Amino acid sequence: MSKLDQILVLDPPSDLKFKGPFTDVVTTSLKLKNPSDKRVCFKVKTTAPRRYCVRPNSGVIEAGATVSISVMLQPFDYDPNEKSKHKFMVQSIFAPSSTSDMDSLWKDAKPDDLMDSKLRCVFELPCENNKMNDVETSKAASVMNSAKSEPSAAAAPTATSAAALLDDTEMKKVMEKCKRLQSEMNKLADENRQLKDDGTRMRKMARSDHATSNTAGLLGREAGSASLPSLLVVIAAIFMGFFLGKFIL
Repeated sequence: MSKLDQILVLDPPSDLKFKGPFTDVVTTSLKLKNPSDKRVCFKVKTTAPRRYCVRPNSGVIEAGATVSISVMLQPFDYDPNEKSKHKFMVQSIFAPSSTSDMDSLWKDAKPDDLMDSKLRCVFELPCENNKMNDVETSKAASVMNSAKSEPSAAAAPTATSAAALLDDTEMKKVMEKCKRLQSEMNKLADENRQLKDDGTRMRKMARSDHATSNTAGLLGREAGSASLPSLLVVIAAIFMGFFLGKFIL
């Protein structure tokens, strides 16, 4: 006789996800639904019984009813490089008419009457979830940016050429201003040299006039000094002629 398929519907069906941080108790829920018209007994087992607390870990589900089970992971040091190997198994069996002794029921159950489902434990940290969201967001943003950059890339040469024309115009204006300033500076330099030359000539002329006046004064004094003896001789001759004529007469 082949093994019976699981009659219960599990939610989640295959993975029990525990979201960290794992410095405190982390709880996740497992729902068992009985879609049949019979009562079903269930039992939850795990490969790491010291790490988990399951409430309830066994019981009876009425026909068409659902049971919610809390699976509590105890605090531990999480290593992201270590994949979880913990597993859960949900066993079920159709309940007999009398279910007063559950231990005897599971102990005396035949393997062909048992139905089971296995679940894998998955540990997740908030930062890992955020990284996945960030990756998706960055991908979407890159697509949007690439779409926006296409028209801007087409307009880039026009903007660049306009900027180049403006730069050339401004450069021409600056060169013209520099030329005008250079010519004005040359004019000022020429005027300064002319003023220096005029000042030199005037100083030379003043010196020559002063020398000429000094020479004339010296000549006048020499002439005066030279004519003084001649005048004395004439006066002496007149007096001598006067006296000689007086004595002769």
